[in-house]
Amino acid sequence: MPVAVVVGMQWGDEGKGKIIDLLAENVDVVARYQGGHNAGHTICFNEKQFVLHLIPSGIFHENKLCVIGNGVVVDPLALVEEMRQLEEAGIDLEGRLVISDRANIIMPYHGTSDKGRESGSGFQKIGTTGRGIGPSYADKIARAGIRTCDLRDETYLKERLRANYDEKQKILKSLYGTELPEFNCLLDELMGYRETILKYIADTHILMRDQIAQGKNILCEGAQGTMLDVDHGTYPFVTSSNSTAGGACTGLGIPPTKVDRVLGVIKAYTTRVGEGPFPTELSDADGERLGKVGHEFGATTGRPRRCGWFDAVVAKYGVHLNGIDALILTKVDVLDGFKTIKVCTGYEYKGKTFLDMPADAEVLENCRPVYTGFDGWSESTVGVKDFDRLPENARRYINRLSELLETPFMMISTGPDREQTIQREPLF
Repeated sequence: MPVAVVVGMQWGDEGKGKIIDLLAENVDVVARYQGGHNAGHTICFNEKQFVLHLIPSGIFHENKLCVIGNGVVVDPLALVEEMRQLEEAGIDLEGRLVISDRANIIMPYHGTSDKGRESGSGFQKIGTTGRGIGPSYADKIARAGIRTCDLRDETYLKERLRANYDEKQKILKSLYGTELPEFNCLLDELMGYRETILKYIADTHILMRDQIAQGKNILCEGAQGTMLDVDHGTYPFVTSSNSTAGGACTGLGIPPTKVDRVLGVIKAYTTRVGEGPFPTELSDADGERLGKVGHEFGATTGRPRRCGWFDAVVAKYGVHLNGIDALILTKVDVLDGFKTIKVCTGYEYKGKTFLDMPADAEVLENCRPVYTGFDGWSESTVGVKDFDRLPENARRYINRLSELLETPFMMISTGPDREQTIQREPLF
């Protein structure tokens, strides 16, 4: 009954999509446990590129069951559009995609609230995608959300939506001067997706329980990364769900005693999108080069990512917090040609050195990173599939990261394609 959880170790965008797609070949089930369509997983194979936002990254492998868990917030329009694109690409979803009947639905008023808060005066700008993720989770916690199971009963659905609509109309008009579309327009829009979504919903807790009982190999897929976790990330500049490994248990209904492995995906350098502290951020030619060579633009929004050197404080925090037993290093090839590569091993702030992640945003915003330098390499690492064939300095760099994090690398990505990977140990 092997169950593995794959977690992002930085601020997201670590390349989890490629890794899940690669590991999916050896599992029976790929299950997404949190987030919404604000996250994008880019997958490249056969000289084609796909970007997934809600549907698990194992969908491109035949006979793999893909589950959208209760911890995910689902935008019906985004989901149906993504399903359409996959079907047009020849991907069969029937019998392979299952959506939790406990997943909360993102409504148009959630997006309106999200955008209003980001652009309005008097609110701290977080740098969200404006897609309604946070307000949807807020309604979930306030016990005012609409769930996919509510689509089964039209009368109950209408009552739930009417109660929310009347409240949101008053709030949005008062705060942002925004008027919502007519109630019947929202209801009709939701009903337009109803039949499609109902075909795929089920009690995924029972499904996952049965799959585990049958000894199926299960891969749990998260979105974003550890430093965006609503409890453990760089609050308030975080996402609205638990993107750490614990989120897999609550977001899929899997008991923690059933999880066998937790794998951390981490870049050979660091990036983040949106607002918030970023101690190793580079505003020089090195940062610009990392962004250009690494194609560091958001898969969902196209926003340029902020780039910086590898942060071992962040990485160690992620290892301990998630209980990581093996790491997967991505984008080593982006460092090709750098004369010197740096790794942050601590933060200095007002005469004190922090070796562990501080909670205070003030410290993270104003600290000075303590760096250790490494000699770079001039040879190309693109597409290398054997660790011993990497340049000597690349091997030294990777080995030193492993020593700092006290965790082995089971896989090293040397390019965006499936085949551009060094596999050092199997998943199970």
